[in-house]
Amino acid sequence: MSITTSGQRSDTASPCIGICSTVLGDEICRGCGRTFDEVLNWHQYSDEQKRAINQRLKAEKAGADA
Repeated sequence: MSITTSGQRSDTASPCIGICSTVLGDEICRGCGRTFDEVLNWHQYSDEQKRAINQRLKAEKAGADA
């Protein structure tokens, strides 16, 4: 996980929280909300792709919390 000097998570940091359900066959991880392909290919994504995924996850979480 990347942490900025202000203690915030980097916008390109993996959203993984260590509760990966894709290994159990889930298409969407119950821990972080990424798809199986996003989890599998995270290390290959550009910073722009990682930011886009993290922004989508943040929006989905905000919608679920509303």
